[in-house]
Amino acid sequence: MTPRHQRPLGRRKLLAALGGAAVAAPVAAVVAPHALAGVGSDGAPAAPGAKAAGTLPLTIVNGTGTFGNADVHVYIVGNQDGRQVRVTPDGAVAPVALSDNGADGYTDYAINLADSGGTRLDLPHLSGRIYVSLGAELKFKVVSDGAGDAALQYPAGWVESDPNYGVLHDCAEFTYNSAGMFCNTTMVDMFSVPLAIRLTGAKDQTTGTVRTGGRAAAFDALRRTEEFAPLVVDDTRIIAPGHGLDAGLFPEDYLAPYIDEVWSTYTGKDLRVTTNAGTFTGRVRGGRLAFDGPAQVSFAKPSTRDVLFCDGALAAPNDGTTGPVAAVLGAGFNRSTLLSSAAQPTTDPSAFYGTALTNHYSKAVHAATEDGRAYGFAFDDVADFASYIQDTAPTGFRLTLTAF
Repeated sequence: MTPRHQRPLGRRKLLAALGGAAVAAPVAAVVAPHALAGVGSDGAPAAPGAKAAGTLPLTIVNGTGTFGNADVHVYIVGNQDGRQVRVTPDGAVAPVALSDNGADGYTDYAINLADSGGTRLDLPHLSGRIYVSLGAELKFKVVSDGAGDAALQYPAGWVESDPNYGVLHDCAEFTYNSAGMFCNTTMVDMFSVPLAIRLTGAKDQTTGTVRTGGRAAAFDALRRTEEFAPLVVDDTRIIAPGHGLDAGLFPEDYLAPYIDEVWSTYTGKDLRVTTNAGTFTGRVRGGRLAFDGPAQVSFAKPSTRDVLFCDGALAAPNDGTTGPVAAVLGAGFNRSTLLSSAAQPTTDPSAFYGTALTNHYSKAVHAATEDGRAYGFAFDDVADFASYIQDTAPTGFRLTLTAF
């Protein structure tokens, strides 16, 4: 699999696809990994309620050991050909509509699991998310966007005022189209329900599996880390530090000493960043980290928020030059490898998170998984460390809720 920093970047397109029409700003701000980016559905839109051709067998497995199948609710929502849609229990694609809101103001999009064993569904072509909630249903709401079109407000479990804040829930992301299946588990926004994905086809691949005791270990590790402890919400979820910063739960200058040291260090020596476009060589000049090489690109000194969201001064346009360099820098800051190596990206995971001042959230969620892969921040797939898999000839997709 080609690392993200060596692929065309489509993060902005992804934001528009899932969150752009949603009203809740916290949701739109950080819809994360690249499984949805730049890979849309294809063909003419299906008629409302029509079952699309080329569906992929999807199996949902409840392996929590804590919740019965009747307590697990599934939601498949996303974007197809510019429209926000949801998948019905029989595999049909239905555009979201204001009339879907019930008397309580929320939709009833839940797909219930079979009484026992795995639940077999059909997944049509679309880019979207599979949400799962345990013990209570999620409250999705259809609203009108700025253009007057129907749009869906997604759960924002990191926002205390969100109606789903008290609901135990999580999601996986995917794009499925004629090019294949591209999918990941994501912890970019939060970590709550342990999820694993298995994709069969040309290969048999699994990722995201949380090791035995891994969830509890992640919660405990962050409770013991002073700045990160407020991000742990009881035994429900851990909020990602970027969202915590926006909510006043995390110090906005947490990474400032490390960022300052990077700027100071590369005022006097070169930093080399290698992408598919070639090797960029940079130094801090005039307050900016400026690179020469295949193209001239430069970056203002980022804030802690810029680093955690891989945005702002580290925004990654889909241009094949600035974007990939920004992704590598974002990874280097989050993994705190920019001072230990002047050649980036660092590919040895034993060198990640080695400083006291680091993204302990990302460190903890990576330590929680069996394969060491996770999506702890937006460009965590730099050097292929994200819980992402793809197949150009998929035959089956399995999402498993694993034991807590």
